[in-house]
Amino acid sequence: MISVIQRSVRYGSRHFSVSTPRKNPRLIVEETEGVRRITLADPKTRNSLSLEMLEELLLTKRNYDVDDDINSYFNYRNSLSLEMLEALHSAVVKTDPALRCIVLEAEGKVFSAGHNLKELTQKEGKGHHNRVFDACADLMLGLANLRVPVVAKVDGVATAAGCQLVASCDIVIATHNSSFSTPGGNVGIFCSTPGIPLVRCVPRKVSAHMLLTGLPITADEALRAGLVSKVVPQEELDAETQKVVDAILNKSSPVITLGKRFMYRQMEMSIEEAYREGSCVMVHNINMKDGQEGINSFIQKRKPNWTHEKD
Repeated sequence: MISVIQRSVRYGSRHFSVSTPRKNPRLIVEETEGVRRITLADPKTRNSLSLEMLEELLLTKRNYDVDDDINSYFNYRNSLSLEMLEALHSAVVKTDPALRCIVLEAEGKVFSAGHNLKELTQKEGKGHHNRVFDACADLMLGLANLRVPVVAKVDGVATAAGCQLVASCDIVIATHNSSFSTPGGNVGIFCSTPGIPLVRCVPRKVSAHMLLTGLPITADEALRAGLVSKVVPQEELDAETQKVVDAILNKSSPVITLGKRFMYRQMEMSIEEAYREGSCVMVHNINMKDGQEGINSFIQKRKPNWTHEKD
């Protein structure tokens, strides 16, 4: 079982929840003023999404070039073992009314190498295999269904289910050092589940190229394809991520929740149905307390004073 150790401390008038340092933690969860920062901290396995790590995430929710041997990524850092998957699951879905945003990042130069292939051998059996992929699906769906935005902060390689994790986040800030691939076919396991969010992020020809060849794409190529939101130099990653977080925190929490839910729901609708429901959502939004506060503050030329109350 991956232990996620936290403690709350007070600094002035601010409350912080921070992880207690320990040797080789696999998952670090820090929560400060509405922002939950989840760090994959298992560089030995390349942040593999183990089953346990997946479930934990859902409940709480060497410098490689892109030409290097992609098969070697599976064997090391931050792989998504069952243990990692369970931990991630726990961290992501952990209930907190004050939560406004989640930032997902990783230690080391590999964001995540995907599933831990040692867990997928015949020795483990189909029952265990089902647990792994069920936990992975729960995590990825949980990210989309969360009421708050999820920001991925990527500085390194994201392969297979690691690429799936990136594609499942709402916003992705990546450095020029990052690369993305779905190379499962190289080891006889096609990236079928990683392809689910991937094909919903990038054009068909790009997803087909990634899935059928296993070849990686650079951060700039991922940006052009729509897999990432912005690419920055490594030294600007922290500042750019904080800029995104601050922009989210400056808005009404229930308004963002309403908008995120409809944004994803309408993608499965016909354009006619989307406009019909979208009009209803807009009317509801306008008549929310914070909807009216936003309108009045604009008319009165002042900053809005959000209530963050659900209507």
